[in-house]
Amino acid sequence: MRPLLLVDGYNVIGAWSEAKERGWTMQEARDQLIHRLSDYAGYADVEVVLVFDGHHQDRRIRSMDAVAGVTVVYTRHGESADNYIEATADATPRYRELRVATSDALEQVVTMGRGAIRVSARELLRDVSQTRSAGREMHARAGGGRSDIGSRLPPGQRETLERWRRQK
Repeated sequence: MRPLLLVDGYNVIGAWSEAKERGWTMQEARDQLIHRLSDYAGYADVEVVLVFDGHHQDRRIRSMDAVAGVTVVYTRHGESADNYIEATADATPRYRELRVATSDALEQVVTMGRGAIRVSARELLRDVSQTRSAGREMHARAGGGRSDIGSRLPPGQRETLERWRRQK
């Protein structure tokens, strides 16, 4: 079973200096966070649930969408991301590794009491960046974006096939 990472989305965006420096709108910051967490989930082999607060919104129901391998949750009106994360932490079996990414000190204490490993928003952003960079370097060393069958053959076989092709 893959480890589970619960992310308080607006908390992480609030701690994200790149989002501020680039002047991203809230929608752009959400989209970038989803994209980067998607890469991270694949490279780190973790299940990611990204939770956005609907507490001060008019949403009548909670919505969940699978976006590029990340489960994105928008809580309903009156439900904070913290409430959702705490309930999910309670429902997660103790044998499953659970990490919660938030810089909210109270939320960190509550979820640690429920068996989760706390990760600050800045720690998560640093880990995501490092993991993405390492994954991209590994991908580039393994042949980059080439996906033809010839690129996956050992060099000796590739040379033999090329000689046969040229004989005709």
